[in-house]
Amino acid sequence: MNENQRLDGLQAAAAQAPDKKPEKDYSKYFEKVYTAPSLKDAKKRGKEEVKYHNDFAIPEEFRGMGEGRKFYIRTYGCQMNEHDTEVMAGIFMALGYEPTDGVEDANVILLNTCAIRENAENKVFGELGHLKALKLEKPDLLLGVCGCMSQEESVVNRILSKHSFVDMIFGTHNIHRLPNILNEAYLSKEMVVEVWSKEGDVIENLPKVRKGNIKAWVNIMYGCDKFCTYCIVPYTRGKERSRRPEEIIQEVRHLAAQGYKEITLLGQNVNAYGKDLSDMNYGLGDLMDEISKIDIPRIRFTTSHPRDFDDHLIEVLAKGGNLVEHIHLPVQSGSTDVLKIMARKYTREQYLELVRKIKAAIPNATLTTDIIVGYPNETEEQFEETLSLYREVGYDAAYTFIYSPREGTPAAKMNDNVPMEVKKERLQRLNELVNETSARIMKDYEGQIVEVLVEGESKKNPDVLAGYTRKNKLVNFKAPKTAIGQLVKVKITNANTWSLNGEMVVEETAEVV
Repeated sequence: MNENQRLDGLQAAAAQAPDKKPEKDYSKYFEKVYTAPSLKDAKKRGKEEVKYHNDFAIPEEFRGMGEGRKFYIRTYGCQMNEHDTEVMAGIFMALGYEPTDGVEDANVILLNTCAIRENAENKVFGELGHLKALKLEKPDLLLGVCGCMSQEESVVNRILSKHSFVDMIFGTHNIHRLPNILNEAYLSKEMVVEVWSKEGDVIENLPKVRKGNIKAWVNIMYGCDKFCTYCIVPYTRGKERSRRPEEIIQEVRHLAAQGYKEITLLGQNVNAYGKDLSDMNYGLGDLMDEISKIDIPRIRFTTSHPRDFDDHLIEVLAKGGNLVEHIHLPVQSGSTDVLKIMARKYTREQYLELVRKIKAAIPNATLTTDIIVGYPNETEEQFEETLSLYREVGYDAAYTFIYSPREGTPAAKMNDNVPMEVKKERLQRLNELVNETSARIMKDYEGQIVEVLVEGESKKNPDVLAGYTRKNKLVNFKAPKTAIGQLVKVKITNANTWSLNGEMVVEETAEVV
């Protein structure tokens, strides 16, 4: 008997069971809690007051639910997903579960998914295929899909029709409901689906299990209102909602007291922070100015949108100190015509003017970016404009992608007359420029002394330590293990395209660049 026959047999037996619950009408369920991505409907977002809840607690009836059980979360995608995983891990452990590094001995497996590109979704469905056999071997195993993919109706329908062995699906707006969802999954003979289309509330006091005690993510806002024509995020993450500044500052103070050396302020569009706070005139520049006074060595933020990068933020960043000089500033294209079709709402010239302002105020600023090639109807001339902009800005690095259509976005309906072989060829040419530029910039570090936050052993050699500079350069060097978690000075001996090698410097008078 093969796996499919065995699964069919299990489903048939369950269908004949006298205590089988009636089949749930999922279409009605979606009407209550879910709507498909719709540009027209999403842009009608109201100005409903955001409610803040700082009284989260594990319900008494669920305490001890996880005793003797283990959980495993596989995370795909961006830093926000990683942070969501930290929150879910915190909830699991508050319920009494223990973490495990492998799926084989897990009692609950969650796939925290990303919807930004088609390849990310394919990886998740491939993993579900691999987990099917494990689910058959362990009928009591709970298998769940959460995160951004769960907010897409087409994805939920595909899981319902082709992956019926999944036990639960929930989205990005109701992570705090994890104890209730787990409880229902244990009691129900059906797949538990709880996907909210409504967002708006900000839940504070959620438990977190952070990776390590050196660097930490601090979420400062949720959602995005930009509606770039290629992007699914405004639908999967909802409208922009900012946390209260006092809650963020308290969290950062707590991390500083615990000895964390670096924090990164997170948001889908982080420098739109505060625009929805109707009772105060307070933005990211104000927040970073306050946080800079907290005794923590490094403060970063990601990801920013050029439209919201205002003069006050530049003025604050120029103060330096613990505000690092590395700025990630996604451009997506160097062509004004393509930027217009993308609905980025800025021109090439406006972007370059912003770069000029940043470099004038922060002469040692390092810029990195995101670029999409092969956008629908992108011409060779327009692509060349992207290459010329890359050279003009002089980025240190870039995340580069071939355009990936996402169902439900306006770009997915556009006529795309750029053949895939052309897209791949353009990506190759762009990456050659990216690599060439990075190698040249890294070469200039040879002989210089840099400050490195040591994160641990190198992935390739346990006898070598690795860490990052303020400008986010990876440095490998030999030093005692006691240096892990510390800020040390390293003299760069040789440079690679994407990393630096060096020797730790013990002289206190060494000048750091």
